[in-house]
Amino acid sequence: MGTIELRGITWDHSRGYVPLAATAQRYHDEHPEVTISWQTRSLKDFGDYPIEKLAERFDLLIIDHPFAGYAATHPVLVPLDEHLDESFLADQAANSVGRSHESYVYGDHLWALAVDAATPVSGYRPDLLAKYDLELPRTWEDLLILARKGRLALPAAPVDIIMNLYMLCLAMGEPLFESNERIVERRAGTVALEMYRELVLTAGRENLQRNPIRTWEALSHGEELVYCPFAYGYANYGRRDYTDKPLRFGGLVSLNGTRLRSTLGGTGLAISTICQHLDTALDYARYVASPECQRGMYTITGGQPGHRQAWLDDENNLLTNGFFADTLGTLDDAYLRPRYPAYNRFQEDAGEMIWHFIADGGQADELMDRLDARYRESRVGE
Repeated sequence: MGTIELRGITWDHSRGYVPLAATAQRYHDEHPEVTISWQTRSLKDFGDYPIEKLAERFDLLIIDHPFAGYAATHPVLVPLDEHLDESFLADQAANSVGRSHESYVYGDHLWALAVDAATPVSGYRPDLLAKYDLELPRTWEDLLILARKGRLALPAAPVDIIMNLYMLCLAMGEPLFESNERIVERRAGTVALEMYRELVLTAGRENLQRNPIRTWEALSHGEELVYCPFAYGYANYGRRDYTDKPLRFGGLVSLNGTRLRSTLGGTGLAISTICQHLDTALDYARYVASPECQRGMYTITGGQPGHRQAWLDDENNLLTNGFFADTLGTLDDAYLRPRYPAYNRFQEDAGEMIWHFIADGGQADELMDRLDARYRESRVGE
C-alpha cells in the first residue's frame, strides 16, 4: 500500500488549527495510507500573505474569501465546482451561514468550502456586568459612555479598523465600492473615520495593539474590561473548557436608529493546483465540510463551523454558552467585502493608513483622498 502525504496551512489559533488536526487524524484512521499535516501562520498573515506563495508549498489552504478574486484570474487554486458533486454543493449553499458559501464563488467558480463562519459580534462578561451594575449598551452613545468608564475593549489592529469603517459607513446608509473611483460617499467616510477614532482613543490606546484574539483574551481575564462592541467572534471564549470566565456573545448596537452590520469573515478550505493527490484532497475537503463533521467533531474540538446545521444544534449552543444561536442573526446580516483580484493589497494598505490616522492624528478629509487614490490604483488593469 502506497503512502499519500498532504500538507496544509491554516492560522495560528485553537479555532484554526485544532479541528483540522483532529479531522486529519480521523481521516488517517479511516485511510491509513493518507497522512495530512497542518502548519500555522499568524492571523495577520492569514489575511495578508500572498496566496500564490502559499499555493507553491501546500496542498490544502485555509484562506480568507477576498482571495477568491485572485484565484479566478491566476492558476493557483482548484475550482471545486468542477470536481465535487452537485448534491453536495447544493447542500453547502442551502446551509450557508450568511453569505459564507457565496463568498468563495467568483468568476463562475467555487474556490473554497466555507468550513468556518465569522463576523464581528459583541461579547461581554456577565459576572462583571452585574458587579459594576451596568446594562448592555444599545446605541453608539452607550459605547462612548462605557469607554469613558474604562470598561470597553475593541480590536483596532489595521485590518479590524477597516472592517469596522465599512460597518459605520453602511450604518449611515451609504453603499460601498459602487464604482472604481471611490470607496464611499465622501461625508460618510470622513464622519466614520472621526467617530471610530473617538471611540478607540476614548477606550484607550492599548486597543491599537489588539486584534480579535487579544481582545477576547483581555475580556476573559482581569476584572476591569466588561464589554466588546464588535470583534470577529470566537465561540471558544464561550466555552468553560477553554476559559475560566466564559463570555456571552450577541448582536450589535444601533447608530442613528439603524442596527450596525459588520463585515463578513470566516475561512474556506481550498486546494492548490500543485496538489499531486487531488482525489484524496477533494475527499478530505468533502469530509471536513460535511454536516456530520461540522456539527460534530469540527465544533467539539474547538472549531467555528461554516455549516448552518452546526449553528442550530442544541448541544453546540450548550457547549459554547449560546454563541451560535445568539450571533447567527448578525452573521446572516453581515456585509460581503469586495473580492476583485487586487482587493487584498488595498485592504492591507488602507488598514495601515487608517491605523496611523488614529494613532498619530491627521485630517479625515486628507485621509479619504489617499484612501480613494489607493483604491483607484488597485482597480487599474481589471
